[in-house]
Amino acid sequence: MNLHFRAFSFVDRITSLQPRTRITGSYTIPSGLNDFPASLAAEAIGQLAAWAAMSAVDFKSRPVAGLAGRIDLLAPVRPGQVLELDAELESVDEEAVAYSGGARADGTPVIRLQHCVGPMVPVADFDDPQAVRDRFALLCGQGAIPEAFNGIPFLPLERTGGDAGQCLRATLRVPVTAALFGDHFPRRPVLPGTLLMNANLQLASALAAEIPLPSGCDTWILRTILDVKLRAFIPPGEVLEFEAVLDECSDHTAVLAVETRSFDKSRAGGKRVVGSARVLLSTEECA
Repeated sequence: MNLHFRAFSFVDRITSLQPRTRITGSYTIPSGLNDFPASLAAEAIGQLAAWAAMSAVDFKSRPVAGLAGRIDLLAPVRPGQVLELDAELESVDEEAVAYSGGARADGTPVIRLQHCVGPMVPVADFDDPQAVRDRFALLCGQGAIPEAFNGIPFLPLERTGGDAGQCLRATLRVPVTAALFGDHFPRRPVLPGTLLMNANLQLASALAAEIPLPSGCDTWILRTILDVKLRAFIPPGEVLEFEAVLDECSDHTAVLAVETRSFDKSRAGGKRVVGSARVLLSTEECA
């Protein structure tokens, strides 16, 4: 099976395009999935913005994940729902695209991205430019056949240490082979930045479960991700080290700092930071 535009593509149709300004589209979450993480809804918005950016530079360059100033997690999404996507381009050229965007499901806002920046790289280094043009034409026309996505591979975090309620550390080995690499990207497979974000959120959730709750409150909820920075491409087979640290905590809010490092023998200490962010938690309404 050809995995291109199937294994990690989250725009089925482009419904409107104002060149260099605004784009809207949709994606039907396959009904047979067990779940659909918020990180993939963020990926869908980023991919929609990428189509607008690529069309603006005649498909010579494409954006890759870089920075996100703020990601608000507004509501969960479920298999079978249709995501209505939008992105506003603040600027775009052959160096970078700056954008904000959001997604709704059943009329309810589910996620919002603000002040994102994607560095542009040559399309031909990562994909077949003509195949990308043809896909854009399909999305702007009849649209892609839905239900192509079969889920992400299991990426287990192995807990390696920490201090209960204060810090958690874990490692993850990126698969050497996985279906998603046939789509992201055919000519240069790399781990999607949104899956790196998803792993960080899993570790943040595990740490949140250990933070004491105010009286009458049931759980900490991940509400917002701030200052997301993705600093390097992560190839198949890479070993990653994750850390989540409780940075601030009050009665009803908490801030976690998350960081991902890869092993690099050429650097002092043998590691380099490949990603970082802050995660804001708040409690459900207390009794």
